[in-house]
Amino acid sequence: MPRRCHLTGAHSHSGQNVSHSNRKTKRRFEPNLQHAHLHSDALGRSVRIRVSTRALRTVTKRGGLDAYLIGTDDAKLPPEALSLKRQVVRALH
Repeated sequence: MPRRCHLTGAHSHSGQNVSHSNRKTKRRFEPNLQHAHLHSDALGRSVRIRVSTRALRTVTKRGGLDAYLIGTDDAKLPPEALSLKRQVVRALH
């Protein structure tokens, strides 16, 4: 399973550790991913997704999972979130 946020698409980046003597070694910057149960009012159930803690804060700020998905442009959402957004929009109409 790739280390990727299902809502924002955040993934690991590469960089370097730099020592005091200026030696450089490769390292990876991993996102802080958590398994979360987010409740969707439109679907009437909770959805278990792998999401970064930063995305959890954004979802809370926007007013819930449904409001986050509807308010975010399709081009900015990864495929997992797009399918969830389609389900939410279909349930609302």
